[in-house]
Amino acid sequence: MGVSTVTIRKDLKVLEEMNLLFRTRGGGSLNNPYTMERSINEKASIHAEEKQQIAKAALDLVGSHDSMLIGSGTTVFELARQLYPSGPVTVITPAAKVTLELSNRPHVELIQLGGTVRPKSSAVVGPAAESALEGMSCNLLFMGVDGIDLEFGLSTTNFNEASLGAKMVEAAETVIVLADSSKFNKRGLAKICNLDRIHVIVTDAKISDRMVKAVQENGIKVIVAGNR
Repeated sequence: MGVSTVTIRKDLKVLEEMNLLFRTRGGGSLNNPYTMERSINEKASIHAEEKQQIAKAALDLVGSHDSMLIGSGTTVFELARQLYPSGPVTVITPAAKVTLELSNRPHVELIQLGGTVRPKSSAVVGPAAESALEGMSCNLLFMGVDGIDLEFGLSTTNFNEASLGAKMVEAAETVIVLADSSKFNKRGLAKICNLDRIHVIVTDAKISDRMVKAVQENGIKVIVAGNR
């Protein structure tokens, strides 16, 4: 446009102050890219049908004798709710709701991580849980997130949960993110990891073809649940 980068940055700042856009890395957006923290009970009613479809699709990734981490959040809880393995599996989780759901489930050996329970998520965080993960290695991690941004990576709204999430990523051979389409182009306050640590994203049919292509260009397999 024949103007300097400094001028563009100043103009973006003015437009943001006028509440006409939200500044993002490298530009601006009409949509708010930042997520707000909600309780797990409040989240459960948001995009509920899409979460059920995502969980159903993700079940195909679970095999007999797999060991898996299941994180906190309503989409991965839906996976736990639908998990009825035909052969033995091991589930490790920080989430109290996942533990209650699977505690008497046939063929499931369950390991509950210890730590401080966050009321918002009903999941443990802190040094005890992180220390336990340092001595573990598992096949799969099923993780829920608050935001997926092509530049910023995966994020959540709480620093302690992000720190535990990063430890879970390190402990898993294959990292699978379960996220409905509303989570894309969003950022939480706390970064979990870059996209290059992710192997698979399972999402719903409302995701755009453009976003699918952009994610795939980062070397990530995208599984779209439901009918497009």
